[in-house]
Order: sequence, then C-alpha cells, then structure tokens
Amino acid sequence: MARVGLLSVSDGRSFVNQDLREFVHDVENRIVNALRAQGHEVMVARAIIENNQLAVSEATNLAAARPDVTIFNIPVWAFPHFSVLAAGQTPGPILLFSNISPQYPGMVGMLAAAGALDQIGRRYGRAWGDIADPEVMARVLAWIAAGAAYRQLRGQTFGRIGGRPMGMYTAVADPAQWMEKFGVDVEEIDQMELVRRAELIDPDRARAGREWLEHHAAEVRYDGRQLTPALLERQVRSYHAMRELIDEWHLDFSGIKGQPELTTHFATMDVTEAFLNDPYDWEGPKQTHVCATEADMDGALTMQILKVLNGTPVLFADLRCYDRDNDVWDLCNSGQHATWYAARSGDPAENMSRVHLLPEGFYFPAGGASIQHVAAPGEVTLARLNRPHGRYRMQVLKGEIVALDDATTERLVRASNYEWPHAFVRMAVDPDEMLSRFGANHIHAVPGDHLLALRAFCHLADVDYDGLGAAA
Repeated sequence: MARVGLLSVSDGRSFVNQDLREFVHDVENRIVNALRAQGHEVMVARAIIENNQLAVSEATNLAAARPDVTIFNIPVWAFPHFSVLAAGQTPGPILLFSNISPQYPGMVGMLAAAGALDQIGRRYGRAWGDIADPEVMARVLAWIAAGAAYRQLRGQTFGRIGGRPMGMYTAVADPAQWMEKFGVDVEEIDQMELVRRAELIDPDRARAGREWLEHHAAEVRYDGRQLTPALLERQVRSYHAMRELIDEWHLDFSGIKGQPELTTHFATMDVTEAFLNDPYDWEGPKQTHVCATEADMDGALTMQILKVLNGTPVLFADLRCYDRDNDVWDLCNSGQHATWYAARSGDPAENMSRVHLLPEGFYFPAGGASIQHVAAPGEVTLARLNRPHGRYRMQVLKGEIVALDDATTERLVRASNYEWPHAFVRMAVDPDEMLSRFGANHIHAVPGDHLLALRAFCHLADVDYDGLGAAA
C-alpha cells in the first residue's frame, strides 16, 4: 500500500474561507476515510491552505514524510497560486482532486490550479467527483498506484549480470537516461562472479534445494545428460549466488545475460530466474525479486513497474507464435515464468504440483532443468517499454490467459518448445496490428486491469503511452 499526503486548498479571503471550513473538512475527511479503508497510509496537512504562507509551510511539512503521492483537495474555489506554491515544496507526484458540487465551485478551482501548473511545466494528475463513486475511486487509486511506482523507482538499483545478449539492441538501455528519467542506477556485474559464488555454496544447501524440487514438482525428468542431480544442484547454487549478490549490492531488480556463455558452458539460469520472480523458494516465503532473462534492461524495468502496481509476480516471455484457430498467442521463454503462474496460488505446493522440471533442449548444451508449466487462466495487463528514436514509450495491451482443452494444449506446447513454460493469451488487439507495431520480442504481463495506472505512470514519467487495440 502507498503513503498518501493530503492537503486541502481554499479561498484566500478570510471573510469567505471561514464559512467554507466545515465543508472543506467534511470533504477532506471523506477522502481520508475512503483511502484508509483501501489500506493506504494517509497523512493530512495540519491546516487548510488559506494563504501563501500556509501553502509553503504545510506542503513542506507534508513533504518531509515522503509520501508516494500528494493529493491537492480543491473542493471550493481556491486561489490557484496556493497550489503553485505548495507544488514547489512537493517533490513527488501530485494529484489534483475536486468535487463536482454546483453549490461550491471546486471544479473551477481545480481547473485554475491545473492551468497554472501547466504554465510552469509541472506534471500532475487530475480526478474529480464523489470519492464514494466506485469509478471516481478507481481513478484516484490508479493515480496513487502510478505515483507510488514512479516515486519508489527513484533511488533503486538494477543489477545487470553480463552484457548484451545475442546482439539484442532492445535489451540494452543507456544508464544515464535511466537515471535522468527514472532515477534508477545500474550496477554492472560480471557473469564470472555468479559462477565463482555458485561453486562456494554449501553442498548441503544445494542438496536440500534439489530434494525440495524433487518432492514438490510434478516431476523432475532426469535424462542422465542434459539434466542430472548434479546439474540441478548447480542451478540451485546459482540461485543462492544471485541472492548473495542481491543482498551484498542492495539490488532492487536484476537481469542475467545467460546466453550464450552460461547456457553453453555452465548451466541455464531457468531455475534461478523463475524462483527469483517467485514469492517463495525451497527455504520458505520471501520477497519477490524481479529478474529478467537475457539481461533485458527495458524488460526488467517494465516488470518492476508492473510489480509495484500489482504486488504479484510478473510474467516474462517471448511473443513466440499466434494460433489463428484458437485466437491465442503462445507466450513462452526458456524457464523464465515464475512458478506462481502455474496455479496463481498462495500455496507453493499447489503451484509446484503443476510444474515439470524437464531437460533443456539443444539451444543450451550446458544443460539443466527448464521450469515447464502452462499458466493458469485469468485477466492480465501486458506491457513493454521500448525506445523508438531514443524516446521511451510504453506499449500496453489488454488480455486474458485462457485454459484450452488438453488435446489443444498438448498440440500447441509441442508445436514450439515443449520443455519451456507457456501462457496462452487472448489479446484484445488484431494480430496484424500487433505484429506491425509491437517494438520488441519480449513482453510482460501481470494479473488484473492496470490501464489507468499505466497511463498515469507514463504521464508522470514523461513516457509516451501507446495502447494497442482495446488499450488505445
């Protein structure tokens, strides 16, 4: 949940504002109670903003608590320069909110404040109406989620393990641009450090992880060549090595190059990446850590934004192929899907009972287990950051992971890479539009509908929102 600041702005004439205070406080209290009922922490200014001095002092005091977003409540006609002065002391995202009462011209006050903020180049959001209206609440919550994502990104560190994978321009971003636009630093770490640390992991710990996987997965299909107990333990050690790097370097999210060096000479990173993205591992519950395969920087950043918006693991996949007969896209990638997607359950045993650890194919001669499952059905929002002409845009789609009958599922899984995880997604976009416009081979998804929040985030971050199909 987010930390929300709330300050109310009023008329600057004392003979007017004294008669408005009861109404302003009433609107303020209804907003506070509604947001607290949603689980948010709400911090309220000590006084209504009725003069320029209060605008500065109350906004400064509220900003010291570092809210994720600050709501400027404007339920009456309010002098616009109060909002401008308060915005000058508010470094984080701002949402202007007004009622639509015909008796009190709060809408006029909000529009005047908005025009003033536009003139000084300050980005902000707008919402209006009765906070008890579900549609109004949804709009406010979307802006709060977007503000939290924007605010929480600033000061984070991305760990890139290895360099550009297989010539993929879309996987490599400019660290200076990241710092300027998102406030995210990039820590470069060599893949050899992952190999070195993996060899130092306690053998008992590696064995315990392997035995947990053997016990909880639907199967571990050893073949004596591409997948052996020793190779699976190497993957477990690689996971613990990454956890060490994350803790030591204080990494907020990460990406592992993997291909071709590790996948040819050491082991695939499928177990490592899947369980980093999971809310649990063989040692118990844990915080989900976004980790993108192929060290995909823009992919990892997209995933981190989606994770903050929704709080669940984020799907990472290739747009592998489209099946016209069933109108589904097969989203798969080598073992990258978090096992959480197998059942979307809070019980790891339920998810793992649908997961198969299968030998890797010819793409990865070093071998190891691929985390194979078919994602459970449900609504999803799909997104991807990319950079045409160097300017960031976020391409967004609405979709649904669907459950197909067993025969169709088996046919589609075997049509591509059987040993990899699959999500069959029906997207609200024409396939020709998708293939004509989408700007990457990787795509990311999170449960639920987050179109409003992604629009708001893009506005706050000065990123072009590009909705495809129904998300336009």
